[in-house]
Amino acid sequence: MLEIADIHAGYGQMTVLRGIDMQIGAGEVVALLGSNGVGKTTLNNVVCGFIRPTAGEVRWKGQRLTGLPPREIVALGIAQVPEGRRIFPNLSVAENLELGAFRRAGARKRQNFDRICAIFPRLSERLDQVAGTLSGGEQQMLAIGRGMMSEPELLILDEPSLGLSPLLVEEMFALIGRINAEGVAVLLVEQNVMQSLTVAERAYVLEQGRIAMEGPAADLLADPKLRQAYLGL
Repeated sequence: MLEIADIHAGYGQMTVLRGIDMQIGAGEVVALLGSNGVGKTTLNNVVCGFIRPTAGEVRWKGQRLTGLPPREIVALGIAQVPEGRRIFPNLSVAENLELGAFRRAGARKRQNFDRICAIFPRLSERLDQVAGTLSGGEQQMLAIGRGMMSEPELLILDEPSLGLSPLLVEEMFALIGRINAEGVAVLLVEQNVMQSLTVAERAYVLEQGRIAMEGPAADLLADPKLRQAYLGL
């Protein structure tokens, strides 16, 4: 469904990504793992049209995405929940959710709104609350709910467990499984290697702007090199 072919990208004279190749199939959960600063968010932003690559291309169902503006990429069925949540803190929970349907699925906004409230009952209790006053975990739920309002076929989650308590991290990964069970493909971009490989089907490990390892999640979890580098085992 998503094909990333030989992507090179960066900022000014600084190259961050050096020949990235990835694929995501319909309904898959694919993890993109790596330490801070290796280029995970840069790759997300290339896919979503915020950064234009210097070489290579991104294709969605065979259509070339490279060069399209972000609003058109959202309309095609790709939504990103960015690192740091990026909610609108001065708007209500309900208003944040409604903005998720601005470019796609607007005709089904009411149905999707009710669906998100069923997935996130805590949000349904706080619809009139100013979003900036929510807890960190609730803000992450709101950011994911806003992304889901556009009925994405691919949901990109950038560090969804960042800053959450261990209990909320468990809840967040269970939620990812629930979203995927509804047929939504997920690109899970994380530093939390163990949890990510538990929920994902396949994974890529990014190091210094290149894919260092890839394969079925269970195989990577058992790989001695990965266990030593990322799990200290």
